[in-house]
Amino acid sequence: MKIFFAPTVAMVSLALVALCVMPHAIAQKPANRILLLDRIVTIVNDEVITRRDLNEKVDVVLTQLRQQGTPPPAREVLEKQVLERMVYSRVQLQFAKENGVRIDDAALDAAIIRIAESNKISTAVLRQTLEKDGINFASFRNDVRDEITLARLREREVDSKTTITESEIDNLLSTLQGQEGKGDEYNIAHILVRVPEQASPEQLQQRRARAEQALAQIRGGADFRQIAASFSDAPDAVQGGAMGWRELVQLPTIFAEAVKTLKAGETSGVLRSSNGFHLVRVNDRRGLNAPMIVSQTRARHILIKTSELVSENEAKERMIKLKERLDNNADFAELARLQSEDSSASRGGELGWLTPGDTVPEFEKAMDALKPMQISEPVRSPFGWHLIQVQERRSQDMSGQQQRLQARQALRAQKSDEAYQEWVRQLRDKAFVEYRLEER
Repeated sequence: MKIFFAPTVAMVSLALVALCVMPHAIAQKPANRILLLDRIVTIVNDEVITRRDLNEKVDVVLTQLRQQGTPPPAREVLEKQVLERMVYSRVQLQFAKENGVRIDDAALDAAIIRIAESNKISTAVLRQTLEKDGINFASFRNDVRDEITLARLREREVDSKTTITESEIDNLLSTLQGQEGKGDEYNIAHILVRVPEQASPEQLQQRRARAEQALAQIRGGADFRQIAASFSDAPDAVQGGAMGWRELVQLPTIFAEAVKTLKAGETSGVLRSSNGFHLVRVNDRRGLNAPMIVSQTRARHILIKTSELVSENEAKERMIKLKERLDNNADFAELARLQSEDSSASRGGELGWLTPGDTVPEFEKAMDALKPMQISEPVRSPFGWHLIQVQERRSQDMSGQQQRLQARQALRAQKSDEAYQEWVRQLRDKAFVEYRLEER
């Protein structure tokens, strides 16, 4: 039985949309294998990455590539790519630790339950299946914890600070007016060759040459996915750089301009952005005729956040007591004003009319299961614990509103991703990193 996990962290919206991660865990080695003494391959600030750490990650990446049918690059090439991604991950986790971003065991357990549910199995079967496939469950838990930590760190440091103005939406919609194929969707993949902040002319030339080398191999017939795994500095490199289906408005401007001129199977030339050099490939494209009549829900909620001072269990217990009060005819709006830690508290928890996709999946799933005026049991989301009440539902013609909503979401995703890439690059540039991979 295979356990399927979707990649995270590469293109996330405001909140952690779905908590399903690849199991970066330890593959069991044959008993007769000769194990070499461990050694340090990289120092990252006051922590080290060992040869054993690197080997374990490379083994997992190779397994992923085989499962995806992607030809792996030479191990030496893959080691350097994986090591650099480990460095980027390590500096973010160090920053998270220094700034109090921690995931307690209750939140981790809830995440693993959601992973099991997404695979339609119990947590016991999940563990058995992973161990049968040679994956150490304790290491799997640690990697899930790291993934959640990175997602919450991005939400706090980048996504929550991303703002979109009405004039920006107006400008985007005006730009799109009359564009041929503006409603098309593109299945795309990309390669990023990252450029350090304040790079010297020599570094820029070296980085561009690397992107040109990747492009030359692709145009020479090499598998794009293999080249992405070998060359790309993006978090989704192991997935062959896959970004999935996107509308033009959901793409960075330089990507959108490039893909409009590409046919399925074609790759762009080298593109330059503030983060580095890019290659974009169109795997497929299709016309999009999205319906404008959508089902909306008017809802309100009470939110209790978890923190260093408020544990998962404490937050949940508070919610259980609030639910008991509501079941005994307490006023929802009044409790929201007094107890909720969301910006909607002053409005009695009112969220207004919600369209599918406006909230994180955990919230939306619980909300969709409620009847009008019904109050949910405590619901966990990446933001904390909620009590949700559905007030009414309607079907609405969203022709104009949907366009503005899509434009807002596209702008937010674009600005947030660019800001995140820049933030991570600055964090990496400030870190002390010493490579010892070539030492023998």
